[in-house]
Amino acid sequence: MPKLIYASNMSLDGYTEDEHGAFDWAPPDDDVFTFITELMRSAGTYLYGRRMYETLAVWETDPSLAAQSDLTADYAGAWQAADKIVYSSTLTSPATANTRLERRFDPDTVHGLKATAGKDLLVGGPNLAAQALAAGLVDELALFVWPIILGGRNPALPTGTRADLELIEEHRFGSGVVHLRYHVQ
Repeated sequence: MPKLIYASNMSLDGYTEDEHGAFDWAPPDDDVFTFITELMRSAGTYLYGRRMYETLAVWETDPSLAAQSDLTADYAGAWQAADKIVYSSTLTSPATANTRLERRFDPDTVHGLKATAGKDLLVGGPNLAAQALAAGLVDELALFVWPIILGGRNPALPTGTRADLELIEEHRFGSGVVHLRYHVQ
């Protein structure tokens, strides 16, 4: 069965956003960008909350991003090729193709998606991932830990949920970023 993978950038102190709610503290170098693109390409469906979806939708709605380099074109192509499911009670309609809107997260529906998917699924955004972890749906964590202490907000990992993990891969980048891949036991 395909896996549900929670992928996230996080600061060393565990946050996904700085104190102002910005994500711009983690600009990837070419090696990190290529690695993330390959992870994105490995999945056929992305599950997002509204905010994460709106942050990433620019890879389809703003063609100038893909035009910046071969690396950005490759990432945009991978992002656009995947199906997206956006969980939001406030979004009126998605701005991208291959995107479906769901009003609430339903663990049974996600379990059904996993059972019928041809490729892995990625969940992005710490709030949605927390729901998937609590429901026992997440099979792997793919965490990119950046060498910065943010003292920010929106922790990458939920409080109040226990998950025993097995480290199955680690990769260190020259920039100081560390990719940690865990299997959820």
